[in-house]
Amino acid sequence: MCCFLRSHVRLRAVRNGSSLIGRQDEIGRLEGLTRSAAEGRGGVLVLRGEAGIGKSVLLEQVGRAPGFLVLRASGSEFESELPFAALHQLCVPVLGRVDEMPEPLRVAFGQATGAPEMFRIGLAVLELVSGAARDRPVLCVIDDAHWLDDSSTKALMFLARRIASEPVAMIFAARQGLDELPGMELMGLTDDEARGLLRSTLDPRVRDRILAEARGNPLALLELPRTDVFALPQTSSVSNRVERGFQARLAALPAKAQLLLTLASAEPTGDPALLWAAADELRIDVDVSSAAEVSGLIEFGTRVRFCHPLARSAVYRAADSAKLHTVHRALAEVTDPVTDADRRAWHRAHAGTGPNEAVAAELEASASRAKARCGVAAAAAFLERAAALSLDPAKRTGRTLAAVRATLEAGAVEAASDLLNTLDTGGLDDEALARVDLLRGQIAFGRHGDGDGPRFMLDAGQRLAALDSARSRDCYLDALEMALAVGRASGVMDRVIRAAGSAPQAAAPPDILDALLTLTTDGHQAAAPLLRSVVSDVGVFAARPALATMVAAELWDIDAHNVITEWIMKTGRGSGSPIMLRLGLAQVASGAVHTGDFATAMAAIAEEEAIADAVGAPPMMYPRLHLAAIRGRRQEARELFAAAAAAADARGAGQLIANIHWARSVLGNGLADYPAALASAQHAAAGGDLFLAGIALPELIEAAVRCGRSTEAEAALTALTERTRPSGTVWAAGVTACARALVNGDEPAYLEAIDIFEGTRLAPYLARTELLYGEWLRRQNRKLDARRRLRSAHYRLSELGMEAFARRAADELRATGAQAVSRSTRIHDELTMQEMHIARLVATGATTKEVADRLFLSPRTIDAHLRNIFRKLGITSRRQLREVPDLKPQEMPSC
Repeated sequence: MCCFLRSHVRLRAVRNGSSLIGRQDEIGRLEGLTRSAAEGRGGVLVLRGEAGIGKSVLLEQVGRAPGFLVLRASGSEFESELPFAALHQLCVPVLGRVDEMPEPLRVAFGQATGAPEMFRIGLAVLELVSGAARDRPVLCVIDDAHWLDDSSTKALMFLARRIASEPVAMIFAARQGLDELPGMELMGLTDDEARGLLRSTLDPRVRDRILAEARGNPLALLELPRTDVFALPQTSSVSNRVERGFQARLAALPAKAQLLLTLASAEPTGDPALLWAAADELRIDVDVSSAAEVSGLIEFGTRVRFCHPLARSAVYRAADSAKLHTVHRALAEVTDPVTDADRRAWHRAHAGTGPNEAVAAELEASASRAKARCGVAAAAAFLERAAALSLDPAKRTGRTLAAVRATLEAGAVEAASDLLNTLDTGGLDDEALARVDLLRGQIAFGRHGDGDGPRFMLDAGQRLAALDSARSRDCYLDALEMALAVGRASGVMDRVIRAAGSAPQAAAPPDILDALLTLTTDGHQAAAPLLRSVVSDVGVFAARPALATMVAAELWDIDAHNVITEWIMKTGRGSGSPIMLRLGLAQVASGAVHTGDFATAMAAIAEEEAIADAVGAPPMMYPRLHLAAIRGRRQEARELFAAAAAAADARGAGQLIANIHWARSVLGNGLADYPAALASAQHAAAGGDLFLAGIALPELIEAAVRCGRSTEAEAALTALTERTRPSGTVWAAGVTACARALVNGDEPAYLEAIDIFEGTRLAPYLARTELLYGEWLRRQNRKLDARRRLRSAHYRLSELGMEAFARRAADELRATGAQAVSRSTRIHDELTMQEMHIARLVATGATTKEVADRLFLSPRTIDAHLRNIFRKLGITSRRQLREVPDLKPQEMPSC
């Protein structure tokens, strides 16, 4: 019986009338998904379950949805090393001519050269699928998703997260994985359902034994009757039992038919032309296919298809190494070395047992191509195999280290560690050992809670000190950055600083390392000139922009911070680097929070989160923390703090914990919960983290004064003054004057701080200073003066959207016998962060397509957001949107 007929019989066997036995609920949910997609509300679902549980049959059922364009793909156990293999399967029906294909997809599919970022490839897929959905709804059916190649998985995950406003449904079938997506677990059939599936002609004893062995697995119920069910009881899994049944059928075939099936199992594309060309190499006649088809294991048609993925894997695993080498060698011979060089190299790599430098070089070239196409996981696999086939020890070491690096880039930290541990480091020179230490440091840093990363970086720096002083200093700086992320409170930073004192001298001092060493050992007064040179010279800060932004903040220099941020954004936009763009956007948001431009902060946060989602990374949380704290929405902020704390604990990110403490102190002061604010500010300041320890001191001083803890307030003022006096910026001068006024009850200092801040765009600091001055005046029984200052503070705080501080000002006003005037709602109170970003872009004249490209969404999704924005704002056109004052982007604040 051919495989097509077998599949038809099997499908009928699990049906009862028009529905599948025991799958009514699952079918209902799938039909609901397609129905919603047909109405323009896209969705995704992952069917999970063991092999043979019925996932593929459900996919076949839903794949008949009337009126849909159905795009299909399937992961292959033996093709998971080839980048974008499954994605290409899915897209083929809608690709059109090569010259019309989006450039990122041409590169991804090996039809053009280039190096697009993964999110550009994902966006191209979204454009392709949403374009196809303009004519009729699209259903994407992806079977065996647990075997998808890494690059296809990332692109399809990108697509799955962006189809909510598209007439597109995506259904995956997988044994495990894709946990981020909505899923449904398929369970075994009940005994009654299983009995209904078995043939009634079976002997009752046989039927009972099959029911016991199959445990409700539909494929097992259909396949086990072909095996010896009265053999000794089996302890292996159902899928292993079924696989052995497939292998028994294989063993009953003639030798040539077995070889043909093995050849087909090693050729994952199912291309009959390629298969028969390879069969000709092995002198297998076409008529052998009849004998192979009779087994029911395979079907030869327009595609070569096994009746089940377990059948393919069973055939491949049944072959000995000599037979596998033979079939891979034949497939390599007939695979085009120009148009399909990577697959040819892959087959050649599996065609022999000994080292082969020519094949290793081919694999290394394939790795380079894969990496250029965003296939870092594929590059790692190619490089690992190349290392195994390398004759020369130095090349083997180099390829192994490159494979470890690629494996790390793919996010497989433990796999990278295991691969690195296979390397014999006994005969390596210092340069190679330094590379090993660097990789060990990156692996440790990638492990949550492993604080050994900086130590390995220091080891690398020490090894390179005599070989390459510039690289050595880079290693010390890497160690410093890792230590900053871990958090100074852990003690790691101090150990790194001590060790970095022995770093080679900079070629053209000062650099960031010199500045930070001086800051730690000699204090702010000595370090200030070096710190200023770092943030004022693009040649210096361009090498370490993330560190430079923290140095600018440590100096209380908002102007320098803005210059660096502008450079990061320009560089990120120009290069398309997601890392640089995300850093720049996070800094835009943080700077905007401290200048009271919450609309800009929300827009920047939304774009950073969009890029993070596009590349499959967690968003940067500290800008959200800063914004939530200063806006003062108690419930929203506390939920965010809890989520950030959980993330920080999971990642071992001490710096994020310090950000949480600072944010909690700001929220506590806004809510007039001074004991809580004091405790949080003390934690933030005690860690000694760059910038965060300093900016926590004003919060500590305010909370300590309100709690009557004068000694602690005075000590904090001394520490703050030591930091701010050398910086010489107006931000530092205003903050210090306000803190001095608080601690000493010094009215001229209040007026000095207000005068300083009025000449800047540090609006939150001006508003808070007026609030503190008004509170002080009220306590001096100067009610009229207090009312004037408190009204001004309330107006400023309300206009900014600093809700907790505004309520505090309103309470103080009532205590003077006056009432606060309610304010009109601000636009950023009405819109989500993403809606704010879209509204601002459209208000500046951006088209729907331009906004969609910026946020990695489809134009249809942007239009859906615009409808929500118009509804919330009570407007009906883009022209009206341009007239909303809050949507006009502000210039970078200057102080």
